[in-house]
Amino acid sequence: MRICLFYDCLFPYTVGGAERWYRNLAERLAVQGHDVTYLTRRQWKRGEHGEVPGVRVLPVSPRMGLYAKGGRRRILPPLVFGLGVLWHMLWHGSRYDVVHTSSFPYFSLLAAAALRPLLRFRLVVDWVEVWSREYWGEYLGPLGGRVGDAVQTLCIRIPQHAFCYSRLHQQRLRDRGVNGEPTLLEGLYAGPRETPEPVPAEPVVIFAGRHIPEKRVPALVPALALVRERIPELRGEIYGDGPEREKVLQLRSEQGLDSALEVHGFVSSSRVEEAMRRALCMVLPSRREGYGMVVVEAAAVGTPSVVVADPDNAATDLVSPGENGYVAPSASPADLAAAIERVHSEGNILRERTAAWFKANAERLSLESSLERVLATYSASSARR
Repeated sequence: MRICLFYDCLFPYTVGGAERWYRNLAERLAVQGHDVTYLTRRQWKRGEHGEVPGVRVLPVSPRMGLYAKGGRRRILPPLVFGLGVLWHMLWHGSRYDVVHTSSFPYFSLLAAAALRPLLRFRLVVDWVEVWSREYWGEYLGPLGGRVGDAVQTLCIRIPQHAFCYSRLHQQRLRDRGVNGEPTLLEGLYAGPRETPEPVPAEPVVIFAGRHIPEKRVPALVPALALVRERIPELRGEIYGDGPEREKVLQLRSEQGLDSALEVHGFVSSSRVEEAMRRALCMVLPSRREGYGMVVVEAAAVGTPSVVVADPDNAATDLVSPGENGYVAPSASPADLAAAIERVHSEGNILRERTAAWFKANAERLSLESSLERVLATYSASSARR
């Protein structure tokens, strides 16, 4: 089949769960013999090329910063990317059997939807998240929030085959009137399914991800200071970067944690995996997650997770309290500290239960299980065409 994927980011030039999903998907489709084109934004230096083995990577918009100083997504880059997708599809869209895109940031999806009746490709859309009206208002203000919510609703109503990655957002798609029944893909983990024997934990809690407001990375700093009043040997390691990094560093100094909290930038995946393997727990204070891949990655090496209960946080679906971690009631220092202390008190018993949890769920959470469903959808679409 001739398949066109598009997303305005490409791993490893940009790091995130969606980026890894699309790169893994593109690579696996190419290995299986499909003709795969990946449209993206240029994220490398001029004169260089984005590389995905066996995949035709085409930048359709220039290199531009995605985030404003406050950590919110800028409007111009996705708008320019949407125009680039529209231009490419006008000239080449008729050659594709299937067009597979992320819903966000919407403009590229609208471009593909506008041309679909003319070019007759099958449109497949990933809904990593469906934002609530309340969150739109908080994110963009009363007027901008109404506009954002209206655009999202328009995209949901477009004829499509919808994929989502959590029951939370699957139900939101249904409630918003998506065309057809959305398919739940629970497996995005591309690592080995065999769980190694958990190693004894060091007194370290870690975070790995982007430092953007919805991740609430700064919340980990006062929580660590509070836990250290009772567990003084506990330390912290934070991996990743983003607009809230300076706030993290400032809080570290204010809390007197300069020698107890290491704030790394982006590092290699192998280094993060090794840190996760020896950590007491992985802490994800996010208020909003479409999936929560880092929870699965932690469980794969026997490390439990602490996540936070929130109406927009689908990562809570991946934590079975007492089996592979705990769900804190909020991101307050007291609640996060209490959850970390609980993990500490259970010691290696919880690590063994976490490894057992991953073993029991490895097939369901594997990338291969999702690829099978994606390819079945592609094949059905190609046959109808």
